[in-house]
Amino acid sequence: MTQATTTAATATTATTAQDITANIADRVRGIPANPFAAANARVAKYRAAGHDIIDLSQGNPDGQPPQFMIDAVAQAARDPADFKYPSFNGKPAFLKAAAGWYQREFGVTLDPATQLLATAGASVGISAVIQTLVNAGDLVVLVGPYYPQYEGSTAVAQGRVYTIATSPERGFLPDLDAVPDEIWDEAKLLILNYPNNPTGAVATRELFETAVRIGKEHHVVIVNDFAYAGIGYDEQPPISLLSTPGALDVSLELCSLSKMYMIAGWRGGFVAGNTQLMAAVKSVHAQTSLLVSSIVQDAGAAGLNSDQSTVRVLADRYHHRYLALREGLAEAGLHLTDSHGGLFAWMPVPGGDDQAFAQWLIGQAGVAVIAGSDFGPTGAGYVRFSLLMPQETLTLAAHRIRDTRGDAW
Repeated sequence: MTQATTTAATATTATTAQDITANIADRVRGIPANPFAAANARVAKYRAAGHDIIDLSQGNPDGQPPQFMIDAVAQAARDPADFKYPSFNGKPAFLKAAAGWYQREFGVTLDPATQLLATAGASVGISAVIQTLVNAGDLVVLVGPYYPQYEGSTAVAQGRVYTIATSPERGFLPDLDAVPDEIWDEAKLLILNYPNNPTGAVATRELFETAVRIGKEHHVVIVNDFAYAGIGYDEQPPISLLSTPGALDVSLELCSLSKMYMIAGWRGGFVAGNTQLMAAVKSVHAQTSLLVSSIVQDAGAAGLNSDQSTVRVLADRYHHRYLALREGLAEAGLHLTDSHGGLFAWMPVPGGDDQAFAQWLIGQAGVAVIAGSDFGPTGAGYVRFSLLMPQETLTLAAHRIRDTRGDAW
């Protein structure tokens, strides 16, 4: 090959590589980065450099599911019926178990065939619901701080976001009536998340009643991400949005098996709610999403059909971990906000720069957390700690911070 030919081939390759990016859809450019993937990379980088890092940035279970669910998986793996593709909307036994769980735990009556859909985790449900409801330019109302996927999936649909700020004085619960009517008139969807990630707030009956009223008055669909169902710290367990009178007229709820039963890696959950909305969500889900493994659905049915005592044990464990972390951080002059449920602890940072403080924690104390601004602009000034570590590890993390503090604050 001559030099001229080589030069021409190189130029052609370069031109092709540059032009191919024009084929990428415009909506991709508006998708925000995933903060959890960035956190994983940050921890891996420090560990590769030889640092001992206590990773409190992630929500991965640190235990195992109940033995009866492990047994159910083993049995399902040998069942010839589970060698075939699963049903598009979910196995009837799984959907029946989800409906039974709603009835026993919350007094909500659902038709398994028309008001429930099995999904590979609540995250798949979030994506399917937003794709079903949001056109380009539509307005989605979020309560800040919020789980990042709400914004990310809205960006994929090319929707817009309006954020309702919350405060510790109100227990991180929104004042929905303070939102201007013109916002509600324009909004397509309100996404709630209780028990809340990252703040640990738990919804009141009054909050859900207000949301349903606004949904009916302004033709807004109300969605509650109920991923932390059952994980409450108070005598009154967390309530379901669908238990609110009239909620089934305007609402959907997303549930996860991951948190209640410590099976995040199995990927199981379901969407429940209004029959007409569910028909549309099923249509989108059937064309865009991976179906839930039959084996996982069999194990999930075993969990949902149980007496939920294992879930209550987990809730009590996380509450004690929260208290231990709160006590340890107080020795460092740091103070967690009040929490009523979920798997995380929320804390205002000294000086107010949450990104800088999170970097200080991993760089100086060897403790990885998530900066609050990764949960939207109203999360700025806070950091999130995961409670998915043994209590002694959480205490060790707090002591590291205390001992490294010096005159940093």
